[in-house]
Amino acid sequence: MPEGHVIHRLASQYTATFGGGEVSVTSPQGRFNAAPLDGSVFLQGEAVGKHLFLDFSTGDVVHIHLGLIGKIRFEPLAPPVGQVRLRVHNGRTMADLRGPQWCRTITQDERDAVVEASGPDPLRDDADPARGFERLRRSGKSIAALLMDQRVAAGVGNIFRAEVLYRHRLNPTVPGREIDRRTWNVLWADMVHLMHYAVDHGRIDTVREEHGPEAQGRDPRVDRHGGEVYVYRRAGQPCLVCGSEIRCATMEGRNLYWCGRCQRRKRAS
Repeated sequence: MPEGHVIHRLASQYTATFGGGEVSVTSPQGRFNAAPLDGSVFLQGEAVGKHLFLDFSTGDVVHIHLGLIGKIRFEPLAPPVGQVRLRVHNGRTMADLRGPQWCRTITQDERDAVVEASGPDPLRDDADPARGFERLRRSGKSIAALLMDQRVAAGVGNIFRAEVLYRHRLNPTVPGREIDRRTWNVLWADMVHLMHYAVDHGRIDTVREEHGPEAQGRDPRVDRHGGEVYVYRRAGQPCLVCGSEIRCATMEGRNLYWCGRCQRRKRAS
């Protein structure tokens, strides 16, 4: 499932490509009622966590959640290929949506309800990290599970949760109620930093310079996410810092990666 930085990049791309102009809106697949939006002016794209909102001059909002297999592609206008749920185009460029979990027209009130139900988003200037901490400190669930809870930190997924916990040497099994406010603030600030970098560069890089390929004389990591990471998808490989074998276990249906030697703390230093 795409993490929040991907959704923010898509929102910006919609705005940059179509913002302020009249657009054609269709559903080649036929599973979305595009007629009320066709010929309207596209206003903007906006992201909140993993939710993408498209605003039109009709006052309608299209709410998209890509889920596990959804994809959006921006390409020069051409006949549709495959099952395109939603196409927005301006006569030159098209944005085709395929395989989303959700693609629906909602009202402004419904949009507000989705935003209210979401936790603070590290990529938004209006985020209030205290809201996430309030949920965290009342829970007996592990910090690793809670970082994947979209009501605690909207947009954070498996990669960012594994990497931010490693970067601050936190034991992923520590209950949320044992995480103090300072530790949460440190985690939050680092998520803001890492996720903004991912938006700007289109890739996730979490490894500090002293642990990078050049400093350690090793080959760069090859992965579809394109970046250097400490633990994510490195199960069985040596830790870049201590050399111990990176561990992997299933937690609430998702793979969790960590270093048993480096990650023993309950608090950020």
